[in-house]
Amino acid sequence: MDDKTKKVLAVFEELNKVPRRSKNEEKIARWLVEWGKKRGFETKTDKVSNVLITVPASKGCEKAPTLVVQGHMDMVCEKTPDSPHDFTKDPIKCIIEGDWMHADKTTLGADNGIAIALALAIAEDPAAIHPKLELLFTVDEETGLTGANALEPGFLTGKVLLNVDSEDEGIFTVGCAGGRDTKSVLPLAYDPADKAAAFVKIGVGGLLGGHSGVDIKEHRGNANIILARFLAKLREKTVFSLVTIKGGSAHNAIPRDAEAVIAVSDKLFAQVGELAAAFEKVLKNEFPKDPGVKLTVSRDGATAEVMNKKTTDAVIDLILALPHGIAAMSADMEGLVETSNNLAILAVADKKLTITTSQRSSVMSRLDWLSLKVETIARLGGAIPTTGGGYPSWQPNVKSPLLARCLKVYKELFGVDAKVEAIHAGLECGIIGAKYEGMDMISFGPTVKHPHSPDEKMFVPSVGRYYDFMKALFKSFC
Repeated sequence: MDDKTKKVLAVFEELNKVPRRSKNEEKIARWLVEWGKKRGFETKTDKVSNVLITVPASKGCEKAPTLVVQGHMDMVCEKTPDSPHDFTKDPIKCIIEGDWMHADKTTLGADNGIAIALALAIAEDPAAIHPKLELLFTVDEETGLTGANALEPGFLTGKVLLNVDSEDEGIFTVGCAGGRDTKSVLPLAYDPADKAAAFVKIGVGGLLGGHSGVDIKEHRGNANIILARFLAKLREKTVFSLVTIKGGSAHNAIPRDAEAVIAVSDKLFAQVGELAAAFEKVLKNEFPKDPGVKLTVSRDGATAEVMNKKTTDAVIDLILALPHGIAAMSADMEGLVETSNNLAILAVADKKLTITTSQRSSVMSRLDWLSLKVETIARLGGAIPTTGGGYPSWQPNVKSPLLARCLKVYKELFGVDAKVEAIHAGLECGIIGAKYEGMDMISFGPTVKHPHSPDEKMFVPSVGRYYDFMKALFKSFC
């Protein structure tokens, strides 16, 4: 590993010592402000704690256009069921094996901590030649793009935006999907539990999950849907009542784990296990990309109330009726998912089931249609849906001067042509571009695999290459 890569990763590991769960970025924002001020850079924050660090132009580059280098502070906090990690206080453990860096049974936070690490490392590199840089680090990108949405006129002055939040080396992203979430709330009715009933916990686990935009085309299993399917199959064979159900943990992550507790006649406990074992075989055949999928059945503690039959059926039916996966492929770009839905989270509280779904599309009218479809199904199932405002798509500009410059610099530096694409995921570019008219934008970044899951890993050699690319790109403006 060369010195420049070591320098970037050293900054990244320092970042990973600071908790930065979405909506809890106070500590990382404070860390960044202190970093900037300690080095004499003009540093400011806004009302939501977005941080802007202004790095003066190198000598001779004062008349070059200001470059905005942007990433987000927050990370998706996912871990394996057996991990004791506490994201509110524990540092992320960075482990390098061969050419890859990963964490210890948690998300790594390369999405998007590596953007911050690259920007800071270059900013204090005395050999870097660059125009005036505005290092913009936003909050709460993962759960609502809150930081980008809260940007106010005048906070930025630059008109060239480099978003370092793409995850495939050698690919420049020039467009992204828009998205919005729907929360469907189903009232639950309960009856007293039969004192002779057996209480059984049914778990679904071992799935890969992943980013609900980037990985939706991989046809991986959704734990929430698998659980509902098994409960429907169980309903065909026996009588039971739901006690509770939960699954998923983030709107933008494909659910890897889900569980339900049911009340059933004690003599049928063994039958539940047998049906689960048989259904697990079906799943392994159906989801070859999820070879670790498993169904578990175990005894659970007694409870005073259970959902009545009508409610039990309504819960199962609503989960099964809601869409998940690809709704349409792009007609303009081959292989690009245009529209999709992620059946993300099941949560029971205060005698209500809340189902969170996340809709995405690069065509805003299709996003409207899919959101309407989710709402309609929810209402037909007896739930009350509420859809948030979401965020806009970013329409590609293949004639962008910035794109042409990036392609030229990349080819000169590495001797190969970079690819150009749009992605089926949300990027802050769409919002920032709408707020700052005339912004020329592009997104790129080192290779990161399986973001939003404990399998997240980063290709270390690509970090050094992007350090070189960003330095060369900066210099080209001078």
